[in-house]
This record gives sequence, C-alpha cells and structure tokens, in this order.
Amino acid sequence: MNRRDLLGLAGGAALVPWLGPVWAARADEMPRRLVVVMLRGAVDGLNVVVPHGEEAYYESRPTIAIQKPGAENGALPLDGRFALHPALAGLMPLWNDKKLAFIHAAGSPDPSRSHFDAQLYIENGTPGRGVTPDGWMNRVLAALPGPRGPTDALSIGPTLPYILHGPVAVANLPLGPNAAQPMAIDRPEVASAFDKLYAGTDRQSQAYRQGREARTQLVADMGSEEQKMADNGAPPADTLPALANRLARLMTQDRHIRLAFASLGGWDTHVNQGNHAGQLANRLKPLGDGLAALAQGLGPDWNDTVVVVISEFGRTMHENGNAGTDHGHGNVMWVMGGRVNGGKIYGDWPGLATARLYQGRDLAVTTDYRHPLAMILERHMRLPDAAMAKIFPGMPAPRGNLGQILAA
Repeated sequence: MNRRDLLGLAGGAALVPWLGPVWAARADEMPRRLVVVMLRGAVDGLNVVVPHGEEAYYESRPTIAIQKPGAENGALPLDGRFALHPALAGLMPLWNDKKLAFIHAAGSPDPSRSHFDAQLYIENGTPGRGVTPDGWMNRVLAALPGPRGPTDALSIGPTLPYILHGPVAVANLPLGPNAAQPMAIDRPEVASAFDKLYAGTDRQSQAYRQGREARTQLVADMGSEEQKMADNGAPPADTLPALANRLARLMTQDRHIRLAFASLGGWDTHVNQGNHAGQLANRLKPLGDGLAALAQGLGPDWNDTVVVVISEFGRTMHENGNAGTDHGHGNVMWVMGGRVNGGKIYGDWPGLATARLYQGRDLAVTTDYRHPLAMILERHMRLPDAAMAKIFPGMPAPRGNLGQILAA
C-alpha cells in the first residue's frame, strides 16, 4: 500500500439532521460500505482477545484473567496463541467462516492516557494534533466520487461525533423508538417559515435544505421499521442488537448509505472488571450479539460491507487493587465483513515480557490504527493514494501483514 453546519432551528428544539454525499449506484452494482463502531472508555483488549499462550498474562491478572481454552468458563480458541472472551461466542461463526479478523497491539502512536485527547486523535486521524478541523470520516466523504445527497453518511446517536465533523454534512439518526417522531420542523407552518428564511444560495441556506431532505428520507426509510416495532414491542434502545437491527434495515433499504458510525460507552473498567462474567462480560455480550445481528440483517449486502471496531487505547497489563484495569496503550482492532480474509490475528505481536511492555506497564502499539483503515479505504472503498494523503496526513509507511486482511 502506497500510500455544517448543524442547523439549530430557532423558536423550538428542532434539529435538522446532517447531510452526506450520495453515491450514484447502478442498478446492477452493490455499494461498498464501511461501518465504524467506537468503544468509548477504552475496552480491555487483553481480555477481549486473550493471549493465553503467555503466562505473564495470568501472573499479572490473578482475579480478572480469562481462563485458557478447555478450562471451565475458558476463552474460545482462535489459534495457538490467542482466544476470544467467552461472552463473544456470538461472533465465533463469523470467525469460523473467515469473515472476522483481529489486529492485536494496535492503536494510536500518541502516548496520551486522556480519554478526551485519545478519542479526539482517533477521530481526527492526526495523533498528537488536536487542532485538525475535521474528522477523517468526513474527509473520506469528500474523497468519494459521485454526486452528493442526504444519506451517504449516517451517524447514529444524539449528536454528531468529531469523526464525521467537517465541511461535508452528514445525516444524524437519533437513538430510540421515537427517532422518527414528528419534530417542530415537520409542522407545515414552521417548515414554510424556515423555507422562506433559508431560500438563498449561501452556505447556511444550502445546509438547511440538505438537512430537510435528509430528514425526509430517513423518516421514510424508518417507516416500515416503526410499524414492526409497534407490532412486536420496542426493543431496548441502549443495546447494540437493537441498534444493529435498525442500521441493517436502513442500509438494505437505502442504497445511498456508504458510511455509518456508532459509538458505545461504558468500557472504562477501573473497578470490578470481572473475568468470564461481570462488568466487562455484560458489555461484550450485547456487542458481539449486535455485530452478529448486523451481519445477518444485511443479508447479501454483508458481502460488500466492512465493519471496524476500535477504542481509544487499551488498559494496563496488571490488574489494579480494585480488581480492574487502568488506562493503557496498545489494544485490539476488530475487522469483519464479506471481503475480509478472516480467521487470523494480524499485526506484530510484541509479547508481554516486562522488557517488551510500553513504559513497563502496557501492551505496546506495533500497528498504527490508521494503517488498517487506510488499507480498507484503498482496497474496499477504492480510494486512490492521493486521497489517503488528505485523509491521514503525515501517516508513516505501514509495515507487517496488513496487506492480506482484505480481498481485492
């Protein structure tokens, strides 16, 4: 590999969703999609993909380690060195079908242990530089070919994340069963007043009209889903399985969606992290089940979708005095999809010997998180090298076996 205006409408609490570019899909061609899921709070990658072949792991975690494969409540074997947390059993079919891969010892080269800074650097694509004015996924939008329209990029959540912040507007979908409920802007008299106010050719007027179009299309896309929810009972809005089912339906109904982003919190396990059961396990299970539901719900579209799961940094090698873990460095990235060469652990594993730990306490970062993302953008989203220089400016040359992670 070579390399918004968020329009707050006065006179009420209504918000017009963001807007993104439209990909002009031919009837005989499936759109290639990228879905990014961010685990905010720093998930413990060493307990997600367990290095069961290293005794140092068990010596450092007397109460929170996941037992070896074959033991009671043990990890699920992936290969001779690594195994999966048992709460993620729902993902094993994808692993066995070679549609799921992991990149261990991955992360940001910046050493920050601040959640705020580290998340910003993951989202802006420029580690150590906080003044970058936009997010890397917004720069991807700008690089995608074709005309622009309302739902090419979709952010799921109450506010637009920095990863999608930038000059190209993005559609924003609130969470919960009432996401498509009428807003003030849907009232004809309110809409008419704002239509006149923003009838010009200036940037704000264009953003307003784009936002109105995005909301109209999203509400139409969700119409059949809302009926199903009324028939079967509304699923809990705070679980990934419910979110994944919604996203899968939207993506299969709307061929314009090229990029999607969602984030989940609750991964900052300083206290009582647990092992095969407990706080971390209780979050991993719906995460794994939700990702499996997304794969199933997309049907044939799964073959043209890549899902990346990432967190701002990992956690300490040693458990702390509160049976938890503190802010660390290296972590594990997840990559799944129809074109993924899965069933493998990628990256350069540095080991857990004290001399190999970052600052003597953390898993080292041997894979810059931008490298697998750039590979996906080039090979899957078909963006040229020139686009990579703008999406990830200053990115060093990649190394290792990442070139094998995706089929051409």
